[in-house]
Order: sequence, then structure tokens, then C-alpha cells
Amino acid sequence: MAWAPLLLTLLALCTGVASQMVTQEISLSTTSGETVTLTCGSSAGAVTTSNYASWVQQKPYEVLWGLIGGTSTQIPGVPARFSGSLLGDKAALTRSGAQSKDEADYYYVLWFSNCFHRGSTKTAAVPPTS
Repeated sequence: MAWAPLLLTLLALCTGVASQMVTQEISLSTTSGETVTLTCGSSAGAVTTSNYASWVQQKPYEVLWGLIGGTSTQIPGVPARFSGSLLGDKAALTRSGAQSKDEADYYYVLWFSNCFHRGSTKTAAVPPTS
């Protein structure tokens, strides 16, 4: 249940308030074995560790699975190929050695103005061409 706080974070998203604009890739295709980095930014300025960037994965018909919390802390049980960091003025989720089972929706949340704001990216793993 170490991922429970991350899921509670997603549930605590603000509603009915002026939201900050968050930016992230809409969709992304990758070849198996590639290293892929997803990023998220904000109209409020550079993302920093005080924005507590968190990332979760959701596959069709499955529950959310916490990957990264607090910008770079890997949730226990998450494969080592997933890592979180700051990249320039954005938060980043890196998957090294992408696998077909990584095909999923990836959601992130950022803390701004006493509120969490979220976005998502749909990724597809494309088999290598021969």
C-alpha cells in the first residue's frame, strides 16, 4: 500500500478553481528497447521539486499504478527502468528499454497554488522493424 498516498494525491485534484495550464505530450509512439522521456511543464513557470511532480501508469481495464512521487522518488515495486527527474524547466519521466507491456496512459500531477493539477500522455510501443 505504499502507493496509496500517490493515489490519494490524484483524488485531491482541485475543482472549481482557476487552474494553471499544464503541458505534456498528447501521445507518443516508441520502438521496443528505446529510452523514452515524457515531460510536463506549467504556465506558472519552471517546475521545481516544490511542485511534487508525481507520475502514474494506467493500462486499459486496470487500476492506476504509482510510478514516481515527489519528482524523483520511485514507488516500491516499480521496475528500475522508470525514473523521475527535472529536465530543464519541466518534470520528466524516463523509461529506459521500453517494452510492449509499457503501452499505457501516463498521468502526472503538479502542485501549484495549494492545488494539484494533472495531465496525461498516451504511449504506444511499436515492435522494431526488421
